[in-house]
Amino acid sequence: MGLVGGPLAEALVARGDDVTVATRSATVIVGAEPVKLDARDRAAFVMAAKGADRIFLCTNPPYPKWTSDWPPIYASAIAAATASDASLVMMGNLYGYGEPTGPMTEHSPQLTGESKGLVRKAGWEAVLAASGRGELRAVEVRASDYFGPGTKGTSHLGEGFFRPVLASKTARVVGNPAVEHSWSYLPDIVATMIAAGDHSGAWGRAWHVPSNSPISRTAITAQINARWNVGGKVAQLPDWLLAGLGLFNPMMREIAASSYQFRVPFVIDSTETEQLLSVAATPWDEALAATVEHYRAVPATT
Repeated sequence: MGLVGGPLAEALVARGDDVTVATRSATVIVGAEPVKLDARDRAAFVMAAKGADRIFLCTNPPYPKWTSDWPPIYASAIAAATASDASLVMMGNLYGYGEPTGPMTEHSPQLTGESKGLVRKAGWEAVLAASGRGELRAVEVRASDYFGPGTKGTSHLGEGFFRPVLASKTARVVGNPAVEHSWSYLPDIVATMIAAGDHSGAWGRAWHVPSNSPISRTAITAQINARWNVGGKVAQLPDWLLAGLGLFNPMMREIAASSYQFRVPFVIDSTETEQLLSVAATPWDEALAATVEHYRAVPATT
């Protein structure tokens, strides 16, 4: 289900929708029906989607499993949406665009040559092909690197960044921390997913999550230090160390492969999405404060 699926299910329940949450562990969300499902299992996915009006695909396999897990997940989602006549709303990212030379819009060409980007590009093209044949209605909601209360794991602006800075220590990050980068706030991702699913206009396209003006992790650290009276720092993990870790750790190898996102300005343009879906980014100061206060209040995970 990932970090998006839980809040999305809660938001859908809160507005009165009948919601089924399908995960490998049958995750319980209050007000929703839990179902145990491996999204790679086409027959099971088709059965779980029977009678559905809309399918939100929010799963996210670990990086090292993208090449093996995503193709059958896409195939299952296409089959389930086709069989149930449900609209398909997919959670996506910016990997397919490759290394940018300027802001990425909803219509930027997908020019990636990196393996994870190629996997996501191929999956979206398969969905688009099915849409073009009239088999289903589908859209992909693309976000930049996410942040917000509870982000952890491989998030570049998650627990591994905020906790050291708030403890007046040094956060070690991938890429140049002084490079400007777009960040997508989790509640804004959820709002865009819902708005995309409700859209009455054209489908078979991508939407971009509204995000605030790009800002570097150096600047974010300075803001945190000033507002919360701490003395945190941020420093780049040396490229040689990142490459060395990748020799033994498949996850680090995949993180290194997509580190181009932090070597040049990485900027998402969501102008069209904001206009057509009537969504907007949560003001930066508000989003940052909510995220910081979460980490100040919640103990670190082990």
